[in-house]
Amino acid sequence: MVQLIIGEKGKGKTKYLLDKVNSEIQNASGNIVYLDKNAKHMYELNNKIRLIDVSSYLVNSADEFAGFICGIISQDHDLQQMYVDSFLKIACVEEDAIEAVLDKLNAISEKFGVDFIISASVTEGQVPDSYKDKVIVSL
Repeated sequence: MVQLIIGEKGKGKTKYLLDKVNSEIQNASGNIVYLDKNAKHMYELNNKIRLIDVSSYLVNSADEFAGFICGIISQDHDLQQMYVDSFLKIACVEEDAIEAVLDKLNAISEKFGVDFIISASVTEGQVPDSYKDKVIVSL
């Protein structure tokens, strides 16, 4: 399953994502990973949540990002959820390629049983029609 948290830059998406991940860890039966563009939020996350600073791993395209995601999943068979902050930036996604990347993440989610909760600086009009029902928060 892919869920989206959308809104313009500076509207509070990261705060909402951090609150959501910290509340989810209380009920999680598996592991949770939080992907971000830096380690700035390390101390705002519960210590049971694994923070990964994607910028440290030389991800330069959406395909490399998908491969990076699969690598994380292959090393953790108990992975239940993956939170992605600053999606467009860390996944190297241009606005016209959002749907293709979300389709790939959705396929990965279905194949491996990992849920993706994604924060993206887009407006409702920029969300592909096939993903409008996946928006859980629009700020």
